[in-house]
Amino acid sequence: MTTATAQFHNFSQVRAVPQIVGADLEVPVKGGNLVGYANLDYAASAPCLAPVSEAISAALPAYSSVHRGAGYASQLTTARYEQARHTVRAFVGARPGDAAVFTRNTTDATNLLAHCLPKGTTVVVFETEHHASLLPWDNVVRLAAPAFPGEAVRAADEALSAVEGSKLLVVTAASNVTGELWPIAALAHIAHRHGARIFVDAAQLVPHRPLNITALDLDYVAFSGHKIYAPFGAGVLVGRSDWLTEAEPYLRGGGASKAVGPDVEWCADAEQRHEAGTPNVLGAIALAAACDALSATGWTPLLAEEERLLARLRAGLAGVEGVRELGLWGPEHPRVGIVSFVVEGRTAREVAEALSAEYGIGVRDGKFCAHPFVNHLLDGVSTTGCEDGTASAVRASIGIGTTEEHVDRLITALRELASRR
Repeated sequence: MTTATAQFHNFSQVRAVPQIVGADLEVPVKGGNLVGYANLDYAASAPCLAPVSEAISAALPAYSSVHRGAGYASQLTTARYEQARHTVRAFVGARPGDAAVFTRNTTDATNLLAHCLPKGTTVVVFETEHHASLLPWDNVVRLAAPAFPGEAVRAADEALSAVEGSKLLVVTAASNVTGELWPIAALAHIAHRHGARIFVDAAQLVPHRPLNITALDLDYVAFSGHKIYAPFGAGVLVGRSDWLTEAEPYLRGGGASKAVGPDVEWCADAEQRHEAGTPNVLGAIALAAACDALSATGWTPLLAEEERLLARLRAGLAGVEGVRELGLWGPEHPRVGIVSFVVEGRTAREVAEALSAEYGIGVRDGKFCAHPFVNHLLDGVSTTGCEDGTASAVRASIGIGTTEEHVDRLITALRELASRR
């Protein structure tokens, strides 16, 4: 183990803003030409960072099983896997003793926490959540979309005060529909004042902003590798270990069991207890490499570039007749690089297909696995399809690798599409 640990590759060296894999991708458009792909669909799955690809390439030659093998490759892979866990904990500012359980994605991590809630726990959640945070709970109080951030805090305060016993407040850190930032520090304070815990869906926050569980006093957070430039099928639940160690294993099998005879003794360690079977080792290594790459770059240049491009995008959309940006709390509220909008006279699918086929632009259309929230935002908006309840929106999202040309191409394309009405 000592030799393997000593040879663990360190990917945290200081570097400039990392490149993405596929930055030079060309795609066909109508007429048979090839154009550089304008990927504006980061909120669905971000492209792979070059340092992440390098980390995977470095790990593959010695890839093996973890935790129980005596061979050199197994020992080295185990060291890499556990170092990945340490890196992810540090990335989100976890407290000493916090667990970091690797999962498939944010949805899986949230369902894991739902499985581990003490019996009778009441969950308070806003209807504005992604389905991953909206649907896994059994005993739920669902709150309406708040008109402003202070109302979110007030509604949570009132709901939690009315609940007896174990309770959990569930909230997103950044909306996957509008990009708007939620007041998670204030909500954490309210939750703890009522003896509740708070779970934060950080999937859309961590690719864009730093997160510190300790400073914000959050109990649990979850996020996905594929949102943070590590598209290798891993996610993580980070937070207090007591509920996790007291619950039955999320999956039953090897690794979660300490001893098996007539009776089964389960591992007391929260991470082992809920990671039965062979884990997604490469996914965990990729996730950690992405965390390292962002930390090594530093948030200052990343934030500055995102704010510049986001302002350009939103100003451009505002200047296109017939395009309306969707938002919950007004245009000045802080947000990450996500914008959803509708185009008068066209369905969202028509817009997305035209952008792809004619301009080589990738965006998302639909309700973004947040149906109640999108329905709320579209209520009263003149949108094709609204009359039968099938209306949806277009979402453009940016990140590392997005350029001015990508943003300008989208605005030009929307202006041309809107003029064809």
